[in-house]
Amino acid sequence: MMFRNVAAALALATLSLSACNGGDAAAPAAKEAAPKTPLTITSSNGAHDFVVEVARTAAEQERGLMYRTNIPKDGGMIFAPYPPEGGAPREATFWMKNTPSPLDIIFIRADGTIAHIADNAVPFSEDKIPSGEPVAAVLELNGGRAAELGIAEGDKVSWPGHGK
Repeated sequence: MMFRNVAAALALATLSLSACNGGDAAAPAAKEAAPKTPLTITSSNGAHDFVVEVARTAAEQERGLMYRTNIPKDGGMIFAPYPPEGGAPREATFWMKNTPSPLDIIFIRADGTIAHIADNAVPFSEDKIPSGEPVAAVLELNGGRAAELGIAEGDKVSWPGHGK
């Protein structure tokens, strides 16, 4: 008898938790984080080291850092190659739908230099954030981190497999 009551209580708790997230069918199931890679941004005031997740596939890039609130201070996500199917760099447009944390979105040219920084992108906004020119990769960091470290357009970004 006790077992049935515990099982019923667990089932009820599961249903209650599902209702708390708004019943959003698009909400993700728990999954492992993407593979990580070291990444360095070299600016006028020195090198800044990060360890970022790598989004390579279209599905990984579509999800990005959506639903994430636990981004490490020197973490983030690199979308490389961008576009995920490879080929020539192209203009990129990002948004913050389903993204609860403010982000700096850093658009990177094929030569590894920063083309544009969209700083402190507004959480949950569906406003489009354009790269302004063709890019080969996009880096997302915690909002305000680029300004805090003095990272600017023209600085060089490197990671394994992409020049120093």
